[in-house]
Amino acid sequence: MEAAQQRPGETPLERADRNWNELMQELRVMQTGTQILTGFLLAVAFQPRFADLDAVQRTLYVVLVLLAATATVLALAPVGMHRLLFHQHRKIALVRTANRLVKANLVVIGAVTVGVVALILDVTLNRPSAIVASALGVIAILLLWVGLPALLKRGQD
Repeated sequence: MEAAQQRPGETPLERADRNWNELMQELRVMQTGTQILTGFLLAVAFQPRFADLDAVQRTLYVVLVLLAATATVLALAPVGMHRLLFHQHRKIALVRTANRLVKANLVVIGAVTVGVVALILDVTLNRPSAIVASALGVIAILLLWVGLPALLKRGQD
């Protein structure tokens, strides 16, 4: 979904300011979730049972840590860009780029969320349960993050 449409009487800069504020609110939510998942993942390595993980579980763990770090960087990138472009009259380009970064971050956060569930279920139950839960998680994310917005958009047309 692209940035919100311009409202009647709204200038392009006013629209950019409004869209920027909306993006920042979304990033606040994303950062909180990402921080919780990252904190959980970092703590796992220091637990006594970490040594008991098999090769698949360790690989999944490392991939998840890297994805969580990527999500953190993606979530902070718009803020860093804003600082570097502040007072340079680049708000419209900034909003467009930040919008793309937020979309990319949603994909990464979805992968981390599904992966964390898979790791936990693989360790606590068994691998087949982890695989089934992962598949269901991917389906739920696709339905809620892609399908539902598409339905709502189609209802507007």
